[in-house]
Amino acid sequence: MSEHQNQRQAALHYHEYPKPGKLEIRATKPMANGRDLSRAYTPGVAEACLEIQTDPANAARYTARGNLVAVVTNGSAVLGLGNIGALASKPVMEGKAVLFKKFANIDCFDIELNEPDPEKLADIVCALEPTFGAINLEDIKAPECFIVEKICRERMNIPVFHDDQHGTAIVVGAAATNAMYVADKKFEDIKIVSTGGGAAGIACLNMLLKLGVKRENVWLCDIHGLVYEGREQEMNPQKAAFAQKTELRDLDQVIEGADMFLGLSGPNVLKPEMVAKMTARPIIFALANPTSEIQPEEARKVAPDAIIATGRSDYPNQVNNVLCFPFIFRGALDVGASEINDEMQIACIEGIAKLARATTSAEAAAAYRGEQLTFGADYLIPKPFDPRLIGVVATAVAKAAMASGVATRPIEDLEAYKSGLDSSVFKSALLMRPVFEAARTASRRIVFAEGEDERVLRASQAVLEETTETPILIGRPEVIERRCERYGLTIRPGRDFEIVNPENDPRYRDYWATYHSLMSRRGVTPDLARAIMRTNTTAIGAVMVQREEADSLICGTFGQFLWHMNYIQQVLGTSGLHPVGALSLMILEDGPLFIADTHVHHEPTPEQITETVIGAARHVRRFGLAPNVALCSHSQFGNLTHGSGQRMRAALDILDSEPRNFCYEGEMHIDAALDPELRARIFPDTRMQGAANVLVFANTDAASGVRNILKMKGGGLEVGPILMGMGNRAHIVTPSITTRGLLNMSAIAGTPVAHYG
Repeated sequence: MSEHQNQRQAALHYHEYPKPGKLEIRATKPMANGRDLSRAYTPGVAEACLEIQTDPANAARYTARGNLVAVVTNGSAVLGLGNIGALASKPVMEGKAVLFKKFANIDCFDIELNEPDPEKLADIVCALEPTFGAINLEDIKAPECFIVEKICRERMNIPVFHDDQHGTAIVVGAAATNAMYVADKKFEDIKIVSTGGGAAGIACLNMLLKLGVKRENVWLCDIHGLVYEGREQEMNPQKAAFAQKTELRDLDQVIEGADMFLGLSGPNVLKPEMVAKMTARPIIFALANPTSEIQPEEARKVAPDAIIATGRSDYPNQVNNVLCFPFIFRGALDVGASEINDEMQIACIEGIAKLARATTSAEAAAAYRGEQLTFGADYLIPKPFDPRLIGVVATAVAKAAMASGVATRPIEDLEAYKSGLDSSVFKSALLMRPVFEAARTASRRIVFAEGEDERVLRASQAVLEETTETPILIGRPEVIERRCERYGLTIRPGRDFEIVNPENDPRYRDYWATYHSLMSRRGVTPDLARAIMRTNTTAIGAVMVQREEADSLICGTFGQFLWHMNYIQQVLGTSGLHPVGALSLMILEDGPLFIADTHVHHEPTPEQITETVIGAARHVRRFGLAPNVALCSHSQFGNLTHGSGQRMRAALDILDSEPRNFCYEGEMHIDAALDPELRARIFPDTRMQGAANVLVFANTDAASGVRNILKMKGGGLEVGPILMGMGNRAHIVTPSITTRGLLNMSAIAGTPVAHYG
């Protein structure tokens, strides 16, 4: 079987199994009993109906309409497949709906209509207005698409957006904006030659005019050659708007001196000899799919400095509408926009373009590992999986909608709105907000032991951008410098952050002398102290904290937890400080759950369990939550009298010996901890109300096992582990930690002890 056949079979299998198609409908409200049914349907549903009858705006409160988009097509211009009909277009429309959900959490119905007549098609779409908050027209051929959109926009009071036109135009506008930066050119000065007089091509040219391109500098060609004044063959008003008064007739003639080529036409229409006639540093957007107007390697043979974008994912600068449509609809829906106007589209362009010029997100870098994601000729626009898109772009669109007067539900606090959007993709954002706010009250110095690691470098950039903390990196300066450049980071050692170079640092003698003084009666000789201060970055970081040259240490991106803890205890385990336990916050679909002790004490004593419980309760409050601590065991409220049950009951006795300002209960099974009804049946006198949000275990095997199951199979996102008992002077992460995880830990390390002691 050929590779093409393999790919075809894989695609068909993807669409057929485990159930046909890519969509399903799920209820968002409970339907477990008669009470639920009476509220969801008759008689309770009548109350919502009457509220909407009184004020139609209430539909956004009581129904899904405010977050519901229709993707509508007649199948007349589907991808590169042409007029394949409404039914055959359904897989594409389902795919579009999935993208809405994936990238912007917008619910979507795909609607395929057997109606070729544009006016009748528009009538059908307009009749859908009570159902949807917005309409996405898709894959309708030109010029009919212009007619359909015009009628719908005039008659409907919700956004109507033909993505093939405006979505493409927005992403092209963003890519062109940044191409101007790279080429040092200005829109008002450039000559553009375009091939393709269809919906997307015309929309892109109109958008470029709005960005400053002069109409007289636009030369439009189609399959019949140049669009010129007086031409009659396959003309329409949209093409005629770009007609040139000239004797020139074909692409080869008009390409002379062009600064930019914009292709939305067909394969291989731009020849290398034509590229040679363009200006220096030509901008070539060859967007035909699957075969471009010219292959990038062919263009670069005659113009090595060309700035090139395509519609393909296997080349840099893929012009992909998914960068636009989920987020412009997200912003429009959230403010109840009555339309998507020019101001909102330009705000979308500016948001996308600005994001590409910023530092690449660690999440995008991970999704596109191996690609160079540094702003420049090969990185003009962000990647679709850049999680910052929703916050930046949707907020810009919402703001523009309000400023231009089309928002029916204005948002009062745009910063809070953006934070909410960010938290939808960064699961930890909402829970971490109190920690970040507390961290901003002080400027603490955080030393990262593994300063050459990519995640640490990206986290350091984020620390400088998002907090008041100062990162200190342990590593070789030339390696850190080189990697910052490779990863597209703007930070540089010596300018933005301090470096401790284990191979050659002026403080080396002071550091080994400090370490030796602490360890001389524990078998460490001067020579061993010197060797450790040359090779052991965790020990170096701990010494820095001990000498008050840093406020907190973060280590553990590689290596074993207890190995790192050994050196932290050696250097910082003084003045009453000692590791109490490791606490992991697991962010789950139904809320946060804290797990302890995941790393420190393999078989903790009752006294150590007590310390873990008290420390966990203290740290839970840092996240703005009230601790509800369950002491978990194989024993259930005294039914087993040995092992972990015995130790948990002893810990409970110690906790009961003094008044505590938090709720705790034990010993119990995990299901009893998380299910209040089950717990009440087993132990009616329980002092705990509701589900536990902290599970404390009697050994690290159980705690770590639960943590890893929740992370790998439960979709949980981990914040931590937080090393309790060390006065916030050191934290040991795990090798699986992400850049976002390191940023979260830096905020935890950046909070002075006074905030949570």
